[in-house]
Amino acid sequence: MDKKCKKIVLESYIDDRGALTAIEELRDVPFEIKRVFFIQTDNSDAVRGEHANLFNEVIICISGSCKIQSDIGSKKELFVLEQPMQALYIPKMLWKKIYDFSDNCVLAVLADEHYDSNKVIYDYNQYLELKSDRK
Repeated sequence: MDKKCKKIVLESYIDDRGALTAIEELRDVPFEIKRVFFIQTDNSDAVRGEHANLFNEVIICISGSCKIQSDIGSKKELFVLEQPMQALYIPKMLWKKIYDFSDNCVLAVLADEHYDSNKVIYDYNQYLELKSDRK
């Protein structure tokens, strides 16, 4: 799998009744889905993420919009999610910060691992140290 974030365009079917967007594991999402969770906020000042995972994720903005900054220690990239047919693949060992939430923002997060607090790095300096050890 890639070592950097990449946008994924999800297949959508739009007609006079509305839109239907589908997500299939190992097709749209490059892994088997083992966990799904949702993030909801109306607080534009809220900041989520600010950690790195030892597993892969895909984030979909179901409603509203937000910004996601990826950080590999030597380079930062900014992504904006504002449509439910856009997703962002976030590979393991990539620091992320999610912020600038619009009103009624809802994110769906798909992960390839069950939650384990030992697989989350919350200290940025520890993250940078682990990144340099893996080179």
